[in-house]
Parts: sequence; structure tokens; C-alpha cells
Amino acid sequence: MKTLLLLLVMCTTSLHAQMEGLWEGYDGEWAHVSKQLVELAEATPADKFAWRPAPGVRSVSEVYMHIAQANFYLLSVTGPPMPPEMMSDDAEKIVTKKADVIAWLKRSLEAVKTARAQLKPGELQRKVKIEGKEVTVDGMYLRIIVHDNEHMGQQIAYARMMGVVPPWSAPAHK
Repeated sequence: MKTLLLLLVMCTTSLHAQMEGLWEGYDGEWAHVSKQLVELAEATPADKFAWRPAPGVRSVSEVYMHIAQANFYLLSVTGPPMPPEMMSDDAEKIVTKKADVIAWLKRSLEAVKTARAQLKPGELQRKVKIEGKEVTVDGMYLRIIVHDNEHMGQQIAYARMMGVVPPWSAPAHK
């Protein structure tokens, strides 16, 4: 009976950790995708950051840097300036070391979280322009989270192809 109870508690705890942030609005979803992106990047061996599934396709490090650069760019449309280092079209090809890539990824995720938390009431409905369209700040934040989730799926596929198990789905978490 004790073993069954312990197993139930372990499974519930693991499931809770895996589901943390889901269905808790934008901030919960942002925390969830941010945590998983960082966990997966950290779980990927440094020598795999140059791996790509085929010639001409972004490598692991290039995808993470693309996420970071896009986070900063899309955020800049709403007001906060982009870091000068992220303005280069070659940023995703220049920054390739695991520690540097993860540092930029974390910095971009934190920048989005902080900027959104500092918005005043009504600012989500403020209009901004991007690619000739007028959209809301809220729409920009939605685009950021959708984009990050899209590339999270890509990184999960890359990880699985390289034999890396996403930490939240490892057998010890089940």
C-alpha cells in the first residue's frame, strides 16, 4: 500500500511539473514555454548545438538564436529597444557556443516577461505597425508566444533525432 501511495504521489508531482503554467493565461503559458525551452537547451550536449537535420536547415544553436532574435525584434515593435548585438542578420550564425546561446535565449525570454509585466492597463490594445499592418500590442505578444512554441516543437524533433530526451518526458519524470 505504501508503495502504491508513493508511486501515485510521484506520478502526480511529475505530471504537475509537466503541466505547470498551462491554462493559466498568458503569463502561465509564457512561463511554461520559457521553462521548457531552457530545459531542452540545457539538456542538449554542447557538441550537438552544431547539429542540423539536413544541409541548408538551421542548426540547433541557430534555432535557439533565431528564437532569441525574434523575441527581441517582435518585442521592439511594442517599444523596448533591441540589443544592438541582435540587430545583425548574422546573429544566429555568429553565436554558436552552448553557454552563449542559452544566455541569449534566457535574456530574450526574460525581456518579454519583464516588458509584458510592466504594461499599464489598456496598453495591450495600443496599436503598433509591423510589416505594413497595424496590430495591437496584445497581438504582438501572442505572435511571440506562438513563435516560441512553434520552434519548441522543432527543437523537440531535433532532440529526438539526436537521441536527446526532453527532460520533462524522461522516464524519471513519469
